[in-house]
Amino acid sequence: MDENESCDSKSQGQVISPKPEALQHLSDEEITALEKRLRRKIDLRLLPCMILIYIMNYLDRNAIGAARLGGMEEDLGLKGNEFQTAVSVLFVGYVLMQVPSNMLLNKIGKPASYLTACMIGWGVLCASTGAVHSFGALTAVRFLLGFVEAAFYPGAMATLSAWYVRKELGVRTAIFYSGSLISGAFSGLIAAGIIDGMNGVGGLLAWRWIFILEGSATVVIAFCCYWILPDFPATTKWLTEEERAIALWRMEVDAAGEEDWTAGDQQSLFHGFKLLLQDPKNWILIVVCYGAASAIAINSFFPTIVKSMGKDRITTLLLTAPPYLLACIVCAVVAWNADRVQERFWHTSLSIACALAGFIISASTTGIGPRYFGAMIMLPGIYSGFNMSMVWTANTNFRPVSKRAAALAFNNALATICSIYGSFLYPNGAELPWPPSLSLPVLPFTSFSSVLTGSWNLGRLRRKLRDDIFLDLASDILPREYQETA
Repeated sequence: MDENESCDSKSQGQVISPKPEALQHLSDEEITALEKRLRRKIDLRLLPCMILIYIMNYLDRNAIGAARLGGMEEDLGLKGNEFQTAVSVLFVGYVLMQVPSNMLLNKIGKPASYLTACMIGWGVLCASTGAVHSFGALTAVRFLLGFVEAAFYPGAMATLSAWYVRKELGVRTAIFYSGSLISGAFSGLIAAGIIDGMNGVGGLLAWRWIFILEGSATVVIAFCCYWILPDFPATTKWLTEEERAIALWRMEVDAAGEEDWTAGDQQSLFHGFKLLLQDPKNWILIVVCYGAASAIAINSFFPTIVKSMGKDRITTLLLTAPPYLLACIVCAVVAWNADRVQERFWHTSLSIACALAGFIISASTTGIGPRYFGAMIMLPGIYSGFNMSMVWTANTNFRPVSKRAAALAFNNALATICSIYGSFLYPNGAELPWPPSLSLPVLPFTSFSSVLTGSWNLGRLRRKLRDDIFLDLASDILPREYQETA
């Protein structure tokens, strides 16, 4: 092997990227060992912080579901669909801010500073929710909460995909995504403890303490994460010269020479977004992501759905944990296998099929056991399907990085629209199955159909591109009489 070749690039048959000057003195074995050390270093600093931030992100966003069981509706005098409105308005701000936020992150190039600053903002807003006394105030705080929280998920995905090559991204995205599932599991346990032990403390009802304590914890954790999180490879100060060189070089090799974070200058805010809008593949992926996200609105209402099984308030909150813990395990296993076999379609579509089965079981039975079993397979299917759809987005729009950042934000923002109207599918005082619940299986079924349609069209576009490239080559190298045959 030539000294300027990487082991990975040779094994994959890719275009060789020359060694950076900082690595010229290292052998291939030393470069492999250096890359392994770097990956372990980033794993230990990036993933735990991202998981912890995601836990707090989901805790603060979905605390309203537990607060509902703690008497928030009665205390604020919410009527009709006002609770559903308070839930859905968060996603209005969430949708509006995702693309501008990721474009701003792309410009700044320092996710450690940007994401933790946003985290402090949403922690303060979450704690402020414990001080509202009217529907109007609740709605305003929820809108602002969504506006600030919008920065995190697409920003975190952009950060992960700037450090990890495509074959590493799926399982690490699943590990990161487990933060939302751990949050779902423990939010009920935390809320149960607060409702049982803090009702009336300081003259405040328990539901107010849920927001105050979780928001305050978020602010403290944000300050800690600021000192641990890395920025992008080109802007992280605590890397050695060799570590920075290998971090940038391996992304160059994976991109086959395309543009990446290999320069200190950040790309145009609108360049990547323009490329994204012109790419037909991504419009198909939008359909896939939207379908995969179509049932995620269940998050804020899952405690209410479990309560329909007839258990008391504390037991209900405790019963919300197992489905999320199972979803955490399933999501990691699905992503690990998808990375192992380098496949996305079946891992996405079969996950959605499980969600469909769970919805059908939960909506068509009144028995506690079958309904809870439906919930146990519903959530793993929903979350693993959505996670794989976002990994699919990152892999398909891998370069240039400005396009990838725009894709992660844009696709996730459009997929989140379903959470705005999805909140109104769970009316007050209703227990499953209620009339609107008969339509719930349609949501994951739409996901399944969307994934099938989207994947088929992606395959068709790839085949067309391959055929066009072959015909172009044929016109240059084949005699004229053979070009029609080619």
